[in-house]
Amino acid sequence: MLVLGMMSGTSVDGIDISLARISGAPPNLQIKLQNHTSVAFPAAVRKEILRVAEQNPVTSGELSQLHSRLGHIYAAAAVTACERFHISPRKIDLIGNHGQTIFHQGLPVSYLGAPSTSTLQIGEAAIIAARTGVTTVSDFRPADLALGGNGAPLVPFADFALYRHPKLGRVSLNIGGIANVTVIPANAEPSRVFAFDTGPGNMLIDALVSHFTHGRQRFDKNAALAQKGRAIPVLLDELLRDPYLKQAPPKSTGREYYGVAYVKKLLTLGKKHHAKPNDLIRTATIFTALSIVDALNRFVLPKHKIHQLIVSGGGAQNPLLFLQLSAPLGAQTSALVRARYIVPLSSKMKTSSRIEVLPSSQLNVPTDAKESLAFALLAYETFHQRPSNIPSATGARGPAILGKISYAPPR
Repeated sequence: MLVLGMMSGTSVDGIDISLARISGAPPNLQIKLQNHTSVAFPAAVRKEILRVAEQNPVTSGELSQLHSRLGHIYAAAAVTACERFHISPRKIDLIGNHGQTIFHQGLPVSYLGAPSTSTLQIGEAAIIAARTGVTTVSDFRPADLALGGNGAPLVPFADFALYRHPKLGRVSLNIGGIANVTVIPANAEPSRVFAFDTGPGNMLIDALVSHFTHGRQRFDKNAALAQKGRAIPVLLDELLRDPYLKQAPPKSTGREYYGVAYVKKLLTLGKKHHAKPNDLIRTATIFTALSIVDALNRFVLPKHKIHQLIVSGGGAQNPLLFLQLSAPLGAQTSALVRARYIVPLSSKMKTSSRIEVLPSSQLNVPTDAKESLAFALLAYETFHQRPSNIPSATGARGPAILGKISYAPPR
């Protein structure tokens, strides 16, 4: 099947779209990425998504309208992608659309007198199917939640299919708005794979950049702002005491935790420690890297031999973040690079053995295409009525067939 996968993450920086040819069935899936692109959200729509996702008041009518509006935006993005790929939508067999997360509560909390979990990804798939003429799979997370899972992360199914190696232990790290890892021991069976959200990815960095530039910039391209600042060790130590970092997997997080309230706390701490804007951006960048290293040291490396860390997502293109991540894992860097980018680390943040840190592009998966490719694969599995959650990653009681199918109108 020729499948179009679509993903818009917690950074709300646009819609990533991958086109893949997929055949076979587990454990013999053949996955070939044929093309990928991204389409930006209209500015007003992005602003409204962020407003709603930050738990600001919204009427049921506004939420319904946003759900419908996003359906049209995703449909238009799919058509735009087909134009860029020089392929007719009629040749696409299936679309898998993650939708836009505006709320995710993977662990039970009390609601109306009973423990409750819930997740909400919006963007009406029936509109996508109608406008493109392509059957569309959406709303992947609730089926896992219904079996007691976190509903996240779901990308580990694709990580396992793409990166399992008979001799090398690998960790797939995606740094989007939130950072998450999939741990794939050498020659692993699916039951040995586990995954979790480590904490913030680009979310805090992007929020600080937007705040200090008054919205003129949405992210720190090439770490240009962070490179002009200095790290503040005492603030880093305070951030690394974040209780989420100590919480054992399975776990997931999002804008509900690392959103506006967290950024306000970060700004308050910055004032307390007399941090200039670029100092705070640099400190947040290093915190992101060290929170990932902390997760590996705390939950992965004591139990598994890891040879490679494969990095994807927007954070893979941030040189300060990438190099700061590499340093404690034993990657070799020149003295000049270390002096320019890397903050000295305490011994507790270093690992005992060297791990190769490489972008996913070195394994033929562009860093900005992995997650949209994953949802193409998940849609393919759903269409064939096969489960694609990994219970050891999500905490679910068992396998789940993910997603809901919106069929294209008859031709």
